[in-house]
Amino acid sequence: MKLGLNLGYWQRQADDATELVQAAERLGYDSVWTAEAYGSDAFTPLAWYGARTRRIKLGTSVVQLSARTPVATAMTAMTLDHLTGGRLLLGIGASGPQVVEGWYGQPFPRPLARTREYVEIMRKVWRREEPVANEGPHYPLPLPGGLGKPLKLITHPLRQDIPVYIGAEGPKNVALATEIAEGWLPLFTFPSKISELYGKFPTGFEVAAMVMVMVTDDVRAALDGVKMMLTLYIGGMGAKARNFHADIIGRMGYAEAAERIQALYLEGRRQEAFDAIPDELADGISLVGPPGRIRERLELWRASPVTNLLVMGPRDERSLTIIRDLVLG
Repeated sequence: MKLGLNLGYWQRQADDATELVQAAERLGYDSVWTAEAYGSDAFTPLAWYGARTRRIKLGTSVVQLSARTPVATAMTAMTLDHLTGGRLLLGIGASGPQVVEGWYGQPFPRPLARTREYVEIMRKVWRREEPVANEGPHYPLPLPGGLGKPLKLITHPLRQDIPVYIGAEGPKNVALATEIAEGWLPLFTFPSKISELYGKFPTGFEVAAMVMVMVTDDVRAALDGVKMMLTLYIGGMGAKARNFHADIIGRMGYAEAAERIQALYLEGRRQEAFDAIPDELADGISLVGPPGRIRERLELWRASPVTNLLVMGPRDERSLTIIRDLVLG
């Protein structure tokens, strides 16, 4: 199992994690990942860290499709991959209708078809086999009826096969990832239920799971930290009638709890929403507690299809070291 550090996106203010990233590189972590929602973007911090490291892979978890055209994402990815010596792992995702429509002012139709078309265009850009044209309905190139003509990327990419990972939660989205991408980035992972929910994965396919990890003797406080995150995502990160995070929690076997959590949150009863999250759920998707407890629970992850453990939460070298020793031995 490979080990990565997931920094997420900035919370409220600028968060320069350079020292943490450099420590992760020294300790043998395979990758570091940044994210975006409607605050800091994913690429800029990654370029910052890439300039200050030499080996660690650099992943986006995830770049939102509606924030950029596929050609713009392909150009940015190619540039960053060149500057960092071929270390980029490009994670992309459709996000959800509240962010796509509310923040980017874009429609949210057919996310699977749009993702497929998006990836196809990026790969045409990187391959440089011919001027890029696309007849698909979502990203037509060149624009029909205009003066544009198909163009070819001026710069030769360092790699024509930049690895693409897809952030997905629904079974159809995950199946698409196994078909067109090198990896899958699940946000909530219950290791013993992955195969039941999604079946088998192709040989060599990367399952890079984001996991909250907290090394502490106070298990109760750690579980409450996980529950705070779940309260926000299940309750408020999505529309009432279309919340992909609540849906995945339901498929894990907690449909009744997810429905109640969301209802309470949207009514403004956030403490009750927090209290409604089962400890079993919070514990199942995380790794928290003293080292011995984490070591024991890691066996569930080792027995699962997960290939990369992307840890969220540690903010100091001591925690990174303990986690490194537990995961990598």
